[in-house]
Amino acid sequence: MDDAARARDAAREALADIEPPRLRDALYDRLDDASMAPAVFSLLCARALGRQVGVDVETDALSERVAGVQLIYEGLRLTRTLAHDEPWKTADEEGDIDADLDMLAASVLVSRGFYLLARTDAADHAVETVRVFGRNQTRRRQAGADTAALDRTLEESVFVLACIAGATAVDAEASPALVDHAETLARRVDGDGRLPPAAAVLDETTVDRLTALVAPEDECDRVPSSATDP
Repeated sequence: MDDAARARDAAREALADIEPPRLRDALYDRLDDASMAPAVFSLLCARALGRQVGVDVETDALSERVAGVQLIYEGLRLTRTLAHDEPWKTADEEGDIDADLDMLAASVLVSRGFYLLARTDAADHAVETVRVFGRNQTRRRQAGADTAALDRTLEESVFVLACIAGATAVDAEASPALVDHAETLARRVDGDGRLPPAAAVLDETTVDRLTALVAPEDECDRVPSSATDP
């Protein structure tokens, strides 16, 4: 099973007890169509740091963390879409019901994501992610606001959350260089504010790049040259 499939299964499992079934199915549909890049990045960070400290990262606890990251992102991304399009203004009665279901789905995704991260060292940044999101969505309504840049702060915050969740899973810290790298991944959002699939965001050099970023200083010379490519 590849990492994207593993992350999607973990996120679906975290929602398995949601009722009623129609709401659960709506949540599953969103996950089926979603890029798993944030969750996969969290896995990769945990593995890179885990190798440095000799910690086994293939645990249920890590699966819950990456699911938490992904669910928070999906919930906030859906909230962003609803805030921009405001479907209630033009929808008929059936459309209103669908929009209400989307709003409920967004709330459930974020709250379940928080639940999964609540007892981890990533909890504070999860809270900060939501605070920054709300503040920037308010700022984007101002005249002359750089709406694309303000929207992209969601992806920036989520990738930082992903690396913090992965790092703390192995009792490590996310270095400033690793955090900076996480923020650069947000630049790969397309013009519609969607992340490409995980394989496109996290290409074949990602593991080498992460290895370079987490390697002790005295090992930097032994890191493959491809790891230092921008």
